[in-house]
Amino acid sequence: MLLIVYILGHILLEIVLRMFGTSTYVLDEFVGYAVATLTFLGLGYSLERGSLIRVGLIIERIPSSKRWLFDLFASVTSLVMFAWIYSYWQTNVLRSFKRGTTSESIMETPLWIPQGLVLVGLGLLCFTLFTHALIMLFRQQSPEIPAHASQSQEH
Repeated sequence: MLLIVYILGHILLEIVLRMFGTSTYVLDEFVGYAVATLTFLGLGYSLERGSLIRVGLIIERIPSSKRWLFDLFASVTSLVMFAWIYSYWQTNVLRSFKRGTTSESIMETPLWIPQGLVLVGLGLLCFTLFTHALIMLFRQQSPEIPAHASQSQEH
């Protein structure tokens, strides 16, 4: 929520400054960082709340007693892929930190900061996928989807 408020505030500030012929000169850069952070920090929460897009073409044809196996396979496969992305991204963040890599804008933002926030989001997503897989493995059923999420998916 704070990032959305920041984005709004920065855009409004930029509008006012441009009316006086000046600018912050970093609107695109900082709003881009904020949007990337919002996206990746929200993935784990969206998965937990059942808000990610789900295609039911295959899963609707599987008996409900066996759907957890398909969900488990999808969660483990996603976890493996996102864990690989996490490890690659972590290397990238550490490299940016060690080398002191900065953006090419007037602010020369240390790139490890926005990259690190994306890394936190990827870590939260991996953790959520891991817990979902464990829940399905031990309960042998898919996690409950909140009522508001399942109603929006039906439309």
